[in-house]
Amino acid sequence: MEKLRIVFMGTPEFAVGILDTIIKNNYEVVGVITAADKPAGRGQKIKYSAVKEYALENNLSLLQPTNLKDEVFLQDLKALNANLQIVVAFRMLPEVVWKMPKLGTFNLHASLLPNYRGAAPINWAIINGDTKTGVTTFFIDDKIDTGAIILSSETEIAPDETVGQLHDRLMVLGSGTVLSTLTLIENGTVVTSVQKDSPEIKTAYKLNKENCKIDWAKSAVEIYNQIRGLNPYPSAWCFFSDKEEEWSVKIHDAKVLFEDHDYELGSLICTKKEMKIAVEKGYIQVLSLQFPGKKKMKTAELLNGMSFSVESKVY
Repeated sequence: MEKLRIVFMGTPEFAVGILDTIIKNNYEVVGVITAADKPAGRGQKIKYSAVKEYALENNLSLLQPTNLKDEVFLQDLKALNANLQIVVAFRMLPEVVWKMPKLGTFNLHASLLPNYRGAAPINWAIINGDTKTGVTTFFIDDKIDTGAIILSSETEIAPDETVGQLHDRLMVLGSGTVLSTLTLIENGTVVTSVQKDSPEIKTAYKLNKENCKIDWAKSAVEIYNQIRGLNPYPSAWCFFSDKEEEWSVKIHDAKVLFEDHDYELGSLICTKKEMKIAVEKGYIQVLSLQFPGKKKMKTAELLNGMSFSVESKVY
């Protein structure tokens, strides 16, 4: 059995859950690589990545390269003398980095590869209405998320599950899958399988303002899946329009109501406590939302201080 000396690479909260599991299972993490600090928010204060926060709290050796091919960084990385690297939600590595350790570099990806290679696999599984997803460990190669698969673990997606809820469950599932992968590597019993490409493979495109905007001409189920697939982050959004006013509004929590109606698609129907938006064969009932410059609030709370005319609509 080979004693592992691990370098861990990751940035967001999802990666922290995995790193914490590795540490708590007494594996030796000789170094942590994370994104460089950057200014965030209105005050442009310097923000640390979630992984950096964790590394500092746990006195782990930390590197934050801006250029992964930089000679000084490569020397520092080599000096850590790791024999294995683990990557979770980081960035594409140059060959000089992923080939460095004797036992290779493996990645944990939050999908059942080859489906949902790319930046936002958890979101797109829900947006596309999938009923199952999972996590995969694979050895990194020179393309994005295409390397030989070590292990995968599957889970059902509940019909009303949000991306936030699924994210947290996949972090737990991913932690267990990484531990199983480490056991195989330690024991020298890894058997990999090559990913098979096909035209049916779904892609986890990077999320942007364009693909997060709601198209109210889509079916009720498609709209609902988009809202929960972007809740809580980065949020589905659309324009609310009433007479001469217009707002860019994020919709967080919603449900679908199936019933016949004669409203135009996108009509906004409000009572003192409820808000519905007319869609094909029913309504999207908005349960919580966020107006520009305001905090997320429950719809009833918003309607307590704001009213909409019969002409109001969304687009």
